[in-house]
Amino acid sequence: MVEAYVLIQTEVGKSKQVLEEVRLIKGVTQADDVTGPYDIVVRVGAENVDRLGGLVVTELQSIDGITRTLTCPVINL
Repeated sequence: MVEAYVLIQTEVGKSKQVLEEVRLIKGVTQADDVTGPYDIVVRVGAENVDRLGGLVVTELQSIDGITRTLTCPVINL
């Protein structure tokens, strides 16, 4: 299993609506509103890197109100 944190910036006033939609996506294990340069932090998991990329690009980034994402893969040292 591959996991990552996805940092999301949203349009002003869209954070709540985006968060609700993000939580419905299969593979999202946690999603929270945060303060700072990003509005939402999401933890996602997928069976491989390709599926993880698909989840971010085709599912998360297609949500209306998201302006930018930054994907941070989890590594095990």
